[in-house]
Amino acid sequence: MQGIELSRRFYADIVQPWLRSTAPDLRYSAALIGYGSELLGFDDETSRDHNWGPRVQIFLSRDQFELSARGLVDEFSKVAPTSYLGEPIGWRSRPNPPSSGAEAAGAFEHGLEFHTFEAKLEDLLAVRSAENLTSLDWLGFAEQRLLAFTTGAVFRDDDGRLSQAREHLAYLPNDVWLYKIACQWRRIAEEQAFVGRTGQVGDNLGSRVVAARLVRDVMRMGFLLDRRYAPYAKWFGSSFARLPIAASLSPHLQRALRADQWTERGEALAAAYLELAHRQNAIGITRFEPVVGPYHGRPFATINADDAAEAARAGITDPMIKQLPVIGSLDQVSDLTPLLVNPALSQKMMRQLLG
Repeated sequence: MQGIELSRRFYADIVQPWLRSTAPDLRYSAALIGYGSELLGFDDETSRDHNWGPRVQIFLSRDQFELSARGLVDEFSKVAPTSYLGEPIGWRSRPNPPSSGAEAAGAFEHGLEFHTFEAKLEDLLAVRSAENLTSLDWLGFAEQRLLAFTTGAVFRDDDGRLSQAREHLAYLPNDVWLYKIACQWRRIAEEQAFVGRTGQVGDNLGSRVVAARLVRDVMRMGFLLDRRYAPYAKWFGSSFARLPIAASLSPHLQRALRADQWTERGEALAAAYLELAHRQNAIGITRFEPVVGPYHGRPFATINADDAAEAARAGITDPMIKQLPVIGSLDQVSDLTPLLVNPALSQKMMRQLLG
């Protein structure tokens, strides 16, 4: 059984009846969000040495949290079974300790945690509300953190706040999306000729490295064009394979990575760029005429990526985003894990870079 279903049953069979009996008037939301391979449906036997197991997060108002959260954690510790459906419910070999803080409470004995909704948002995204977000807020969010909040499962939502926030954050605002597409084309434009140039001077390893970078850039563009958040590196390829666009892109990307000659490598990537251009035109972004050919007379297969970027920028209506340099969002300027998982630092850096 995968983790989401295990936790759903744990809530329905154990947690919900206990709360109904212990705190019958409690209004709350119950969910499993935030971290874990099971949120994306990629958990397997190996995942069970991490934070996998029967676990549920209960979200309360701040007043209700102060009044009852820690007492409920302690009470559940006294009555909770040691295992559920053959799985221990204690905090076993897990890198994330039980939640503890001003607005979070948990225990090593079981996987039931209590949070305020605002604190969970702050922990994941460094904001306390999903409403009235600015464009700079959005550009400072790591997609893997947005994914952590919007995937998983909600088991109960008495006041609807959790579901509403997940809906607000389900995907990027249109102008932010167009800006990120333009910036992703700009990344491709900067390096696409280097596959050939490095190969031309006999640097086959360097050509392969550049090609691999461009493969990742193409894959990230695939996530953008299909309007899906990209996860962190471990599940990047697995999630990409689920995208509608993956079927048309994957053969070209596999060919680029397998190719022994830089010419074949460049041609395979150019074919992938052309697929991206066709998809961009097909989904209603300002149309442009994609052209694949040599790079300024040099024998390197490239596409007119700058035209693609300008076509995306042409659809932006927000004056603030329109005047931004074509640099990108957090994920497009850094893949440094300590930065991506620190939302306050992420926001600070992007404001300094773009603000």
